Amino acid sequence: MNGNSLMDLPGNTGDAAIRRYNAFLLLVAGLGGLLYGIDVGIIGGALPYLNATSNLTTAQLSEIVAAVLLGSVFSTLFAGMLADWMGRKPLMVLSGLTFAVSIPIIALSSGFGPLFFGRLLQGVSGGLIGVVVPLYLAECLRASNRGKGTAIFQWLLTFGIVAAALVGMYFSYQVAAVERLGDAAALFHFKDHAWRAIFWVSLPPGILFVLGSLLVTESPRWLFRRGAKDKAQKALLRSRSHEDAALEMEEMNSVEQSASKKLNQKIGDSLLQRKYLIPFLLACVILACNTATGVNSMIGYNVSILMQSGLSDLSAHWGYVIFTAMNFTMTAVGMTLVDRKGRKFLFILGTSGIIVALVTVGTLFLRTEKVSVDARDVVQQMVGPGQNLTLHFDQAAAAKLLAAAGDGGGQIGADRASLAIIYSYGDYTAATTFVRSDDAAAAPISITRDTAVPSNRIQSLFTNPFADLNAAQTAPLVIQKALIGRVPEASHGWLVAIGLYMFMAFYALGPGVCVWLALSELMPTRIRSNGMSIALVLNQLVSTTLAGIFLPFVSKHGYSSMFFLFASFTVVYFIVTAFFLPETKGKTLEEIEAHFEGHAAS
Repeated sequence: MNGNSLMDLPGNTGDAAIRRYNAFLLLVAGLGGLLYGIDVGIIGGALPYLNATSNLTTAQLSEIVAAVLLGSVFSTLFAGMLADWMGRKPLMVLSGLTFAVSIPIIALSSGFGPLFFGRLLQGVSGGLIGVVVPLYLAECLRASNRGKGTAIFQWLLTFGIVAAALVGMYFSYQVAAVERLGDAAALFHFKDHAWRAIFWVSLPPGILFVLGSLLVTESPRWLFRRGAKDKAQKALLRSRSHEDAALEMEEMNSVEQSASKKLNQKIGDSLLQRKYLIPFLLACVILACNTATGVNSMIGYNVSILMQSGLSDLSAHWGYVIFTAMNFTMTAVGMTLVDRKGRKFLFILGTSGIIVALVTVGTLFLRTEKVSVDARDVVQQMVGPGQNLTLHFDQAAAAKLLAAAGDGGGQIGADRASLAIIYSYGDYTAATTFVRSDDAAAAPISITRDTAVPSNRIQSLFTNPFADLNAAQTAPLVIQKALIGRVPEASHGWLVAIGLYMFMAFYALGPGVCVWLALSELMPTRIRSNGMSIALVLNQLVSTTLAGIFLPFVSKHGYSSMFFLFASFTVVYFIVTAFFLPETKGKTLEEIEAHFEGHAAS
């Protein structure tokens, strides 16, 4: 055996070592997904107890919730640039450290400033992870395993959301047990402990992700583009056989040589070529449509949707746990199919099922929302001299409002009624969530200027760029609508829940698994990191817009209209994936790039 034998090449560790390293790569990717899911879901369980013990205003609580989104948008915008500058591996370590640092800042905070900063850091971490982990996986895994690897990222992301929901449910039972003791001071102390403990529980995955990121190699394609070809080959040999590594090195050399030949040709160097533009636009549309299915609204407002559909508070919370478990389970099914059936097949199957589910739930809500009464004039008379309103909507209040509004309880029973109020101070409009007359534990509706009017001009710019902030500080409270509706029976609520489970099942099976693959696989090498950042920023902007309009839209037009709107967006999603998306199953990144270059040449 001569000195050039394949067995003597540096980096050869044997098939068993290669399998172990590939499994470790998938584990690290899964931990990244877990952190991303915790970022999304952790605030849901902590928010009620934070609200009860922090003395923060409604506006400040909204900012605490939105801080993650703000941090994510900011970091996503620069994640691609950072990944190219410092490398994929260092950025993964940095994102994990940012998450780990954010937890003690939040859990030990005693005021708005540290809370907001800690949540902002969580968002920064999530934005970085959402770009760099799929990017790293796409560049490190073999074509045959790339779908599974990215699916594990999504699978553990869904597990993070499930875990956050279960942690919140655990503490809700603990709070209920303390509440039965009748000691107000003990209850306050335990609620303060509960929201801090919920955040502390999420720290270990962050530490494990940092440790795992330190032990993996740098992306071979990043090393290759930096001229470190020997290091790139060694990185490939940790996860591939010598034959596979040699083939991929040849492909990367071929792409590099082709690019260098065109370097001095103006048209060849343009980023407006079809081989760059078409995959970039495809990825952007897919990312935007993915959020426009309403998936984040289904997660964030799931309990409210189920309660309005007829379920009790406890049933709605359990319904949400089942919903997140469905997401987790069906993502696992998608993982097994993505490299066998292909991305395009799962996209088409998933979006088709989502459309049917959304139309079904929208139709169920439409049947119950036809009967409603606007008690605007009556509620307007309840506004106090300080231009505030506090209304405890129990059965007696429902009966009084219904009688004054002319319904008399004929079609809407006071014992199962719901109320949502749309109101404004000057140019700023806001809406309350739905409250039910049969919910004895529901807090009174409280409308103050702080709940609608931004506290500064920066917030005003994002809320309503054309509004007059100064005028709103003294403007009267105007009740635009006070819609009283009929709360359906629990059987109707469970039908809606089944429709939502159907939505989540098809989303997890198709778009949930494939969207990260589409993002990382479609982008050509030259624009991959920055292109992924731009597409994800677009995704976050769509998410922000939908989050901002959801409650006002639902309050004005009903849940049915919101579900039909989501369905229309998903129709666009179906058309794009069915007719414009190429199948990328089993293809190397260079082969996918050559596909789009071939279209340009044809």
